[in-house]
Amino acid sequence: MSGLKKYRNILLGALVAMLVAAGGWWFYIKNTQPQSTGQFAYNCTAGAESMSCLQGHYQTLAKTKGVTAAFAELKKTYESDGSVRAYCHQIAHAIGRQAAETAKDVSSAYSEGDNFCWSGYYHGVMETIIRKIGAANVAAQVPLICQPLKLAQPYSFYHYNCVHGVGHGIMDVKQGDLFASLTVCDTLTDQWERESCYGGVFMQNVMDELDDDHGKPDFKDDDPMYPCTAVNDKYKEQCYLMQTSHALKVGNEDFAKVFQECRAIEPTYKDTCYQSLGRDASGNSSSDGTQTRMSCMLGADFEAQSNCIIGAVKDFVSYYHSDQQANELCRSLDPSLASICQTTKQQYFATF
Repeated sequence: MSGLKKYRNILLGALVAMLVAAGGWWFYIKNTQPQSTGQFAYNCTAGAESMSCLQGHYQTLAKTKGVTAAFAELKKTYESDGSVRAYCHQIAHAIGRQAAETAKDVSSAYSEGDNFCWSGYYHGVMETIIRKIGAANVAAQVPLICQPLKLAQPYSFYHYNCVHGVGHGIMDVKQGDLFASLTVCDTLTDQWERESCYGGVFMQNVMDELDDDHGKPDFKDDDPMYPCTAVNDKYKEQCYLMQTSHALKVGNEDFAKVFQECRAIEPTYKDTCYQSLGRDASGNSSSDGTQTRMSCMLGADFEAQSNCIIGAVKDFVSYYHSDQQANELCRSLDPSLASICQTTKQQYFATF
């Protein structure tokens, strides 16, 4: 295997892990009861309108005082304000959207960025850039948007966030048309970039269940694994990395039931589906070891349980930016699962 091909495969694995962690953000939001303390500079009450209010506040702050000041306040309020914590990723989107209004290009907007709250800033930057391009021209422009970052830092974290953010932005201008958005991602000639873009499309589809500014999510009430069951094989890996969050939502958070639904899909993608459930097990419990282990043990066999643990331990590392809590999770498991947990933790933590 050539050095570049090996490097790209390693980064594709990191891309998959990042989407696992990003889905943990979504599951955290839908299981958090937002509650604003009212002690900070904004006046946003809890409820359905809270997210838009907070986004507006931080977008104005970014416009008047700059991106750095906006993130400084966001980080200050994150620990003590439930609404900010619940909607942090979407708030970071809003800061990124504002930054891109005045930035001359992607690289300059990214240079101001911050990875806080699952890299929402970078996704927001791309939403604004894609909106400026417009739906009519997006397919022709997509291969060029991230080219400067690809040339400067090929297959880097910033390159990933650019192309993944493009997927979010395409869904925005395509008004939530998932199948049309995936086709636009296909204009990218690099497989790694296409996979990154697909992931942004599927993540936005799940996010649209909470925020309908971009369009209605593409799901079916009678098929919790749709659209993964309907898309072309080349899209399925990225789809199943996100889908269990939706399946749990419509299945009343019944992990045992969704394990069965993962077991019934195409064999090629079962492990991916189980790992997605592991991310949700961590996200549902705010990365509590005991609760996460109990959810993963609802898998019917070792394949289901072990892959659930793989997804969970990656989310633990992402959530805490540490391997300490992940170690505690691993130590709580039976030896065969503990070994898989520790190996996954070591490999994933090394990418941080």
